[in-house]
Amino acid sequence: MVAGMAPVLTSPLVSTQWLADHLGADELVVLDASVHTAGTGLQTTWHAAQDAYEQHGHVPGARYADLITAFSEPGSHVPFTRPGAERFEAAAAELGVTNTSTVVVYDDSVGEWSARLWWIFRSFGFDSVAVLDGGFTKWRDEGRPVRVGALRTPAAPSDPGAGAFLAGEERALWADHDRVLRAVTGEEPASLVFAAPWATLGDDHPPIVPGSTPITADTLVNPDTNAYLRGSDLERAFAAVIGAGEIVTYCGVGSAACVDALALTVLGHDRVKVYDGSLADWWRHEQLAS
Repeated sequence: MVAGMAPVLTSPLVSTQWLADHLGADELVVLDASVHTAGTGLQTTWHAAQDAYEQHGHVPGARYADLITAFSEPGSHVPFTRPGAERFEAAAAELGVTNTSTVVVYDDSVGEWSARLWWIFRSFGFDSVAVLDGGFTKWRDEGRPVRVGALRTPAAPSDPGAGAFLAGEERALWADHDRVLRAVTGEEPASLVFAAPWATLGDDHPPIVPGSTPITADTLVNPDTNAYLRGSDLERAFAAVIGAGEIVTYCGVGSAACVDALALTVLGHDRVKVYDGSLADWWRHEQLAS
């Protein structure tokens, strides 16, 4: 590898071997985006996983990215509302990301939190970002090195002039309630894909968005390795919607929806949007209307 050059990505996903080969490379930033949840449905609560990151370990050199606070907009009506450009810039820069960085994101779950952070980066025009395929589960199960303890101070960039981070113009990668409603009524057609694993909704919950096709995030990964399905297996999973002109994915709060969005990107579908707020926002509007 040429000194001073960031590793080059060729896919939205990188393998554990790719990351092992590039750990320590100039301008590679590895982020642990894990979030831990408790409860189901309307009783769900979310907790930052920084304690687990510090006490149970992380990929060596990885920094903890807090999706609950730093990479979400405070004071929103629903959890995990995407941040504005200034907040995103500040959160990314705090972790040592510059405009010349290559960023790899992972989490310790099925991949929904790393996929969400990946989607946020892409929505602000930052394309040099990928998700670790299989996440921390696969990394750990393969016996790869794990570091315990805090890692708080980002390394200084190798080029002193490269320390700033500026977001690009926000891309149209998000859907809001009005867009989803137009898909429901047929005014502006789109295939609505429900991505949340059913168990996360619990037994007693309001209805999901009418006309949705359930393609849950947990069915898009190999249960043994936690890695994404590939090729014909992935195509079969999306067979019901892959021909749609536009696909809007959603879940409970907009995390598992990003697993489906990433998988569709791997398949080459370039008109995918994530419903930010997802069911938390949809149910809120239903209550306001009643």
